[in-house]
Amino acid sequence: MALIATVAVVIGIIGLFVLERDAKARPSMALFIPLLWLLINGSRPVSQWLQMGVTTDTMESANAILDGSPLDASVFTALLAIALVVVIWRGQKVVALLRGNPLIVLFFLYCLVSVAWSDYPFVAFKRWTKAIGDLAMVLIALTDPVRETALKRLLAWIGFLLMPVSVLFIKYYPDLGRGYSRWDGTLFNTGVTTNKNTLGMICMIVGLGALWRVFHMLRAKKSARPTKQLIAQASLLGFVLWLLWLCNSMTSLSCFLMGSSLIVATSFPTLVRKRAVLHLLVVAALAVSSSALFFDLGGDVLKTMGRDTTLTGRTDVWNAVLHMTQNPILGAGFESFWLGPRLDKLWSMFWWHPNEAHNGYLEVFLNLGWVGIALLTSIIITGYRNLLSMLRWNPEACGLRMAFFVAALAYNFTEAGFRIMSPVWIFFLVAAVAVPKPRVAKAAEKGEAEKTNLWSEVPAPVPVGAHHLRHI
Repeated sequence: MALIATVAVVIGIIGLFVLERDAKARPSMALFIPLLWLLINGSRPVSQWLQMGVTTDTMESANAILDGSPLDASVFTALLAIALVVVIWRGQKVVALLRGNPLIVLFFLYCLVSVAWSDYPFVAFKRWTKAIGDLAMVLIALTDPVRETALKRLLAWIGFLLMPVSVLFIKYYPDLGRGYSRWDGTLFNTGVTTNKNTLGMICMIVGLGALWRVFHMLRAKKSARPTKQLIAQASLLGFVLWLLWLCNSMTSLSCFLMGSSLIVATSFPTLVRKRAVLHLLVVAALAVSSSALFFDLGGDVLKTMGRDTTLTGRTDVWNAVLHMTQNPILGAGFESFWLGPRLDKLWSMFWWHPNEAHNGYLEVFLNLGWVGIALLTSIIITGYRNLLSMLRWNPEACGLRMAFFVAALAYNFTEAGFRIMSPVWIFFLVAAVAVPKPRVAKAAEKGEAEKTNLWSEVPAPVPVGAHHLRHI
C-alpha cells in the first residue's frame, strides 16, 4: 500500500508542476538556488535525510554542536558559493538593492563584528557565512528579471515538494513522518521536518502564498483566470490546511490566520486609502496575540488552545537565560549564546535540552544585546514604512508581503524565527526590503495605462558571449 501511495504522490507532484507551468513568464534558472536552500531549511538537513546526522536528542554533550555535520557544511558552502556568483553577476541590481536598505546591511555587518567577542569566534564566523547565505537568497529572488513570477514559483515549488511528501510520510511512513513528545509521550506529526513546530512553520509560509494566489485568482475575471494554476494552488492550500490541523502547532496556525486576514483586508481599496484602519488592524492583531501569551488575561485562551501558562516550558527557559546574560549591551556574539558551558548548564537544568530561547526577540538580545535589538527594531519600522509605500500603487503584491511581515513578528513571540536559515527570517527580509524602483513608482503615481508593480521589471540586457547562461 505504501508503494502505491508513493507512486500516486509522485504523479500528483508532477501534475501540480504541470498545472503551475506558465510558458509566458519564466523566472531565471538561478531561482533553483534559493529553492534548494529553503527546501533543506524547511524540512531537515541533508545528513538527516541520509540518516547520518545527529540531533540534540541523541547528543551526549553540548560540545557536539560545535563540530556540526561536515556533509551539511559542504552542501551549504556549495549553495552559498553558487549564490555569490549569481549575486556578483547581477552586480548593479544587487548594489542598488543594498543601497536602498542600509539598515539591513548594517545589521549583518554588526553580526560580523560581534564574532570578535564570541567565546567561539570560528563557530560564530561559520554561522555568519550561513546568514550571508540567507541574504544572498533574498537578493537572488528580488533581482530576478520577473520578480512577481519568481516569488510565486518559489513558494509554489516549495509547497508542491514538501506538502504532499509530508502527507505521505505521516500516513504511510510513520518512522519518518511521526514522533513522540518528550513531555508526555503523545504521538505527533512531523512530516518532512524533524518536529511539529517546523512543519507548522513551513505550512504557514506556503499556505499564505497559496491563499494569496487563490484569493486573487478568484477575484479576477473568468476570462483572465488561469484555471490550471487555480487548481494547483487550491490543491496546495488543501494540503496546507490539513497539515496545519495535524501538526497541532498553534503558533503557526494563529500566524497563518493573522496573515490571511491581512491578505484579504489589503485587497479592499477603501482600507488602502484609510491608513489608520490598517494601522489599527496590524496593532490589534499583534496586541491580541501578545496579550494572550504574556498576560494573565490570556490564561483562559491558552487553556482553550490546549497550552499551559508556561507555554510548554518556554517561560522557565526565558527566566533562566536572562539570568545568564553577561553583556546585555553587546550580547554573547553572533549565534554564540547556546554554546559551550552555558548550553551544558541549561541542559542540566532542562531535561528536554533546549537549544534556542523560543522567542525571536530574546534570541537576538542574547546573541547581539541591546544593540542588536535596536537594529532589528529599526529594520521593523523601516520595513513597515516600505510596505505602506508599496500599498499605494500595488496593494495586491503588498498583501502577501504584509502577511509575511506581521506573521513573522507574531511568530517570534514563542519561536526563535529571527535566526540563520530560518524560512521565517528569510521571508521577513523579503517583506521588509525596499526595492529601489523610482521609475515604476512614478509611473504608478501618474496613473499610466500600463500596470506595473514591485515585482516586475524589464530584464537587463545579457552581456555578449553570455547567452548560454539563460537569465542567470
